[in-house]
Amino acid sequence: MKLKVIVHEAEEGGYWAEVPSVPGCATQGETFDELLGNIYEAVEGCLSVDLKDVKVTPKDKVLEIAV
Repeated sequence: MKLKVIVHEAEEGGYWAEVPSVPGCATQGETFDELLGNIYEAVEGCLSVDLKDVKVTPKDKVLEIAV
């Protein structure tokens, strides 16, 4: 899956980024390299689903796919 990320320079220094296709997904970093690492972590957190809140029966299958 490819996602577009918008990177902004923060007024107070460092950077912040947002992922428009994932509402509410944003992060920051003091350096560009730190920001890059944080982006992956933020997207994973925003897209993760806690299965305890989803009703799954024995007939259901839970799949994890990469797109």
